[in-house]
Amino acid sequence: MPTGPSALEVAVPAAVVGAALMGLASAAQARATKQVEVARTLDPSLLTHLAHRPLWLAGIVATVAGLALQLVALAFAPLLVVQPLLVTSLVFAGLFADRLDRRRPDAVLGAGSLMCVAGLAAVLVLTQPGEDGTPAVSGPAPVVLALTLGGLTVVGLAVSVLGHRASRVLGLAVATGVLYGVTAGLMKVVAGQARDSLLEPFTHPVLYVVCIVGPLGFLLSQNAFQRGEFLTPALAVITALDPLVGVAIGVWWLGETVNHDPGALAGAGLAGLVVVAGIVVLSARAARLTPEESR
Repeated sequence: MPTGPSALEVAVPAAVVGAALMGLASAAQARATKQVEVARTLDPSLLTHLAHRPLWLAGIVATVAGLALQLVALAFAPLLVVQPLLVTSLVFAGLFADRLDRRRPDAVLGAGSLMCVAGLAAVLVLTQPGEDGTPAVSGPAPVVLALTLGGLTVVGLAVSVLGHRASRVLGLAVATGVLYGVTAGLMKVVAGQARDSLLEPFTHPVLYVVCIVGPLGFLLSQNAFQRGEFLTPALAVITALDPLVGVAIGVWWLGETVNHDPGALAGAGLAGLVVVAGIVVLSARAARLTPEESR
């Protein structure tokens, strides 16, 4: 990996532009979901209908371009530098969503998004998740982690069915964020297997689990976008859970490291509360701005 100021001159713009493209992708997809009939949760026909919408297809193109720029950024700078910049996609998504919906930007929604971005970036910087760990963690930790993540997903889906409109959207977002994080964590395993041989991943079940979990998470994200009047509350939950679940998998299953300094952990805890507060602000403001007939 190249180092020095010249490397950052490539990595930082690539990460920021990549985040902007991911924000544009989310806004375009959310707008397109409002143009088709509301689908039941996990109904794949939603994707069939969306595939006929040029705006949604443009969102897919923006996603691919954003991911490509993220890979460029990671080639020139470590994850600790790039990942906090990537979470700014939430702010970009809010701005693009307002533009596509022909709404004036709302200051409270903007402040809530900034709280989430700042808090999540601080968590990532303070914990300093790394990759210099043992190949795998033994003992009950991976099992407890799997049960916890599975439970979160089930609870999110249950809330999406049984809750009122606002909580249903957040329930879908929780399930989406967990599945996205699981996909990211498992992709580390696939990447490690591919370093030995390009055919190696096909001999292990992890790749096939990714091929199921990843598309399910994407379909749930489209359900969440379609059900919510505003994009940022659901996207904030997804944006927060995705990297945090990925870090949890890295630490409690793949043996990666985090900064265990008590001061850093305390700061990360406070930053996490800022993220939660930002999500509360976004959800409360969105509920207030949502027309009564749409609730």
